[in-house]
Amino acid sequence: MSGADSSSLTPGFFFLNGVPGLEAAHIWISLPFCFMYIIAVVGNCGLIYLISHEEALHRPRYYFLVLLSFTDVTSCTTTVANMLCIFWFNLREIDFNACLVQMFFVHMLTGMESGVLMLMALDRYMAICYPLNYTSILTNRVIVKAGLATFLRSVMLTMPFTFLTKHLPYCQGNFIPHTYCDHMSVAKVSCGSFKVNAIYGLMVSLLIGVFDICCISVSYTMILQAVMSLSSADALHKAFSTCTSHICAIVITYVPAFFTFFTHRFGGHLIPHHVHIIVANLYLLLPPTMNPIVYGVKTKQIREGVIKFLLGDKIVFTFSE
Repeated sequence: MSGADSSSLTPGFFFLNGVPGLEAAHIWISLPFCFMYIIAVVGNCGLIYLISHEEALHRPRYYFLVLLSFTDVTSCTTTVANMLCIFWFNLREIDFNACLVQMFFVHMLTGMESGVLMLMALDRYMAICYPLNYTSILTNRVIVKAGLATFLRSVMLTMPFTFLTKHLPYCQGNFIPHTYCDHMSVAKVSCGSFKVNAIYGLMVSLLIGVFDICCISVSYTMILQAVMSLSSADALHKAFSTCTSHICAIVITYVPAFFTFFTHRFGGHLIPHHVHIIVANLYLLLPPTMNPIVYGVKTKQIREGVIKFLLGDKIVFTFSE
């Protein structure tokens, strides 16, 4: 295929259809999503502010939480503006290159979130299994390197999505049955073979998602072994409570992620398409919305920080690492 022919099969823009089959209910669907986004922005920005300004929270565990909050709020922001424009103003058009940029950031940031959750599991392992060496091993330098490595991994593995999708021929139309530019949703609009896209997407899921889940599982297996050997009931309770919020964050993130991944590839004819689209949006909105709430409720030091900020009380921070 010549360069001229190839460029002629590249659309100038796409149309995002929103939630297919539920167009009449777009306004009602938008309300909980908008409410969740507001909670996500306020909650995560509040966590970042609290941890950055409260010296007692300048510890490895909370540095990773800042990284998770920043990733969460950035991730949902990349899609919510488009989604609300579709739902409220029927503005469905998105430039082809803007679509590719959005697709890159969506997948890069979700990969980043998975990596941060894995780092937080390793942090809990170090805090419980090696408490005396915890702060000497997880120094600020090590935390920055770990965060940078996670970011670079996500960028390098996600970048080929844009090149693979950009070079597909689009001769069947430019309507995407989604609220944002997802890799496989865009690829399926192509009139050419997207087998390479599907295989590479599966490979990235294995290299990021499955690898991170394996690391998390190994970390918590070793944590469980260490915890069960504790003789003090109080120490046992503290060890379990310090991991509860992180386990909740893992469940909130990975359950909708796996649902979205498997329905895209294997359940297209079993799951109604509008259900898949709604869950795909929850996949990006639910973790940013729930994580600040979970950590605020489950983490004593953050609760104390919020009370101190709101009431101006002098509170002594206590740590259970």
